[in-house]
Amino acid sequence: MSSPIMSRRTFVSGVGATAAVMTFARPTFAQESTAPTVVATFSILADWIQRVAGDVLTVVNLVPAGGDAHTFDPSPEQVASIADADIIFQIGLEFETWLDRMIESSGTTAERITVSDGVSVLAFEESGDDHDHEEDHDHDAEATAETDHDDHDDHDDHDENEHNHGSQDPHIWGDVQNAIIAVKNIIGTLSTIDPANAAAYGTNGMAYITELEELDASIRTDTGTIPEDRRKLVTTHDTFGYYAHAYDFEIVGTALGSLSTEGGDPSAQEIAELVNEVKDEGVPVIFAENVTNPDLMQSIADEAGVELGPTLFTDALGDADSEGSTYVDMMTYNTRVFVEALA
Repeated sequence: MSSPIMSRRTFVSGVGATAAVMTFARPTFAQESTAPTVVATFSILADWIQRVAGDVLTVVNLVPAGGDAHTFDPSPEQVASIADADIIFQIGLEFETWLDRMIESSGTTAERITVSDGVSVLAFEESGDDHDHEEDHDHDAEATAETDHDDHDDHDDHDENEHNHGSQDPHIWGDVQNAIIAVKNIIGTLSTIDPANAAAYGTNGMAYITELEELDASIRTDTGTIPEDRRKLVTTHDTFGYYAHAYDFEIVGTALGSLSTEGGDPSAQEIAELVNEVKDEGVPVIFAENVTNPDLMQSIADEAGVELGPTLFTDALGDADSEGSTYVDMMTYNTRVFVEALA
C-alpha cells in the first residue's frame, strides 16, 4: 500500500457556544478523600482520563459532548469550577486557545498536563509537497527545530484565520497510536500525583491500551477494503490529518481551509475552488461534522453533484445515546462511514 498523500501538510517530530460544565457519573461507593480533582478540557480527553481513573475519581469536563472546543467561551461559573482543581489535562498544541485566560481568571494552582507530549506532530501548511510516510518518521531533532522555526515564519506570513492553532495540528486523536501515547501520559500523571491508587490506574490504563491496540488494528483492516484511488476526504475543517496519515487517506480539501472552525464561512471563490477539486479528484462523498452546521457542506455537495455522507464525530464525542459516545465508538463509527461511503 502506498504512503498517504499529505497535501497541505508536512510531517515534523515533536515531543460552540458556552455550555454547562459536565461531569461523568459519580462512583457508587465513597470516593477517597485523597483522590485528586481532575479537569479535562473536552469530551474526548475526558473519556481517556475516565477510562484510566475508573471508579477512583470523577473527571470534570469543560467542553461537553457535541461542543466545539474551537469556539468555546467559558462562563463565570465554569471559570470558578476549576479554581480548586489539582490537575488540568489539555491536548496542548494551541488547541485550547481559551484555557490560558480561563486559568488566569480562576486563580487555580492546578498542575497543567499536556497529553500530546511524545506524539509526532503534523504541521499544517496552506500548501506543500507530499511526504513519504517513512521520511516523516525520520526527522531528527535538528530538522524538527528547523521546521518549527520555518513554521513560525509561515504563521506570520499568512492570514490569522488560517492558523488559529499556529502551525501544528492539534487533532492528535485521529491516529489511535497517538491516543495510546496520551493514555500513557495520563497513567503516569495520575500515578504520580495519587500514588495510593497507582495500581488501579495502571491496571485500568493497560486494559484500555489493549482495547485501543485492537481498535487500531480493526481500523487498518477495515480501511484496507477501500480502493486506494477512493481514499479521499473532504470535510468541514482540517481535522482528519492524523487519521489520513495513519490509515492512508488523502485530504482533498476542507470547506473552511483551516485547522479551526473559527473565522466564518468561506468566500464564494473558495467554495468554487473546493467544488472544482471535488469534481477533478472524483470524490464521491463529502462529510459534515458534529461540531458544525451541516448546511455549508450540503451546499457544496449539491453544487459538486456528489452525496453528503453521514455526519462524522470529529472534535467532540456524541451524546450518551449516540454512536459516538466514547472515543472507541467514535473512531469505529467514522471508519464504518468511510468504508460504506467510499468502498
